Amino acid sequence: MALTRDFKEMVLARVQADPKFRDALLKEGIETLLAGNVDTGKAILRDYIKATVGFEQLGAETGSSPKSLIRMFGPTGNPQARNLFSVISHLQRHAGLTLHVTANPQ
Repeated sequence: MALTRDFKEMVLARVQADPKFRDALLKEGIETLLAGNVDTGKAILRDYIKATVGFEQLGAETGSSPKSLIRMFGPTGNPQARNLFSVISHLQRHAGLTLHVTANPQ
């Protein structure tokens, strides 16, 4: 299901206005990837990147082409672990966060 422009604009406005929401969106994107839902995790991170650092700046700061990053986080993108973790590391630094993985018993 395609998201409407109004929804994407609402997410963008909320990310820019609410630091807690912005941090939660980054955390949710990474947790979703780790849970194995790669497509949804990439979509969340794509929205996060667009609303924060942007693909142009992210590309310049990670040494990747912005077009490659856009494809990587697109619906058919299949990022290599090295590239994905490089981006995640940069996003954490940019946000001033350090996220940690913890094991929860099932």
